[in-house]
Amino acid sequence: MKIYTKTGDKGQTALYGGTRVSKASARVDSYGNIDELNSFIGIAKSHIEDEEVLQQLKKIQFDLFTVGSEAATPVDKLMLANGKSRLPLIISETEIEELENWMDAFEEKLEPLQFFILPGGGKSATFLHAARTICRRAERSLVFLNESEEVRPELIKYLNRLSDYLFVLARYISKINNEPEEYWNPNER
Repeated sequence: MKIYTKTGDKGQTALYGGTRVSKASARVDSYGNIDELNSFIGIAKSHIEDEEVLQQLKKIQFDLFTVGSEAATPVDKLMLANGKSRLPLIISETEIEELENWMDAFEEKLEPLQFFILPGGGKSATFLHAARTICRRAERSLVFLNESEEVRPELIKYLNRLSDYLFVLARYISKINNEPEEYWNPNER
């Protein structure tokens, strides 16, 4: 099987379920942003050595494929004619709670925030901050899609929580790598 099909040469692509849409559609934009986020997490992983964190990020990348597959599926195509789900997995409160638990564990090891943090630190923390901003864009694109086509609220909630997780993780990675955080303190200008 060849990787190229030539079916998208005129700016259209197929969603799960077969519906063809413009590659500029809100749905395609949303799962494209999720794909970009997943790739950026992969970049961050290549600069992290902590095994626990790497396992968490691997699970998150897996979950992002789950989010992306649902984002690529119109809500009326989620169920097959036989009543079964088209998708083998969907994001649930379980994955959202998992992110919250991981964040809580990291935050116990961090100093409380007093100021906004400038994105940075070492390479891994900087890539995590970049992934956080891409996650926010992916979340905004799903919210935008939801204004015209239904999106399960768990998908938006997962991305919202994931951006928080990436922020906390960037702080944690800076700490374990002994890389100082830089603050935005308006009183020090």
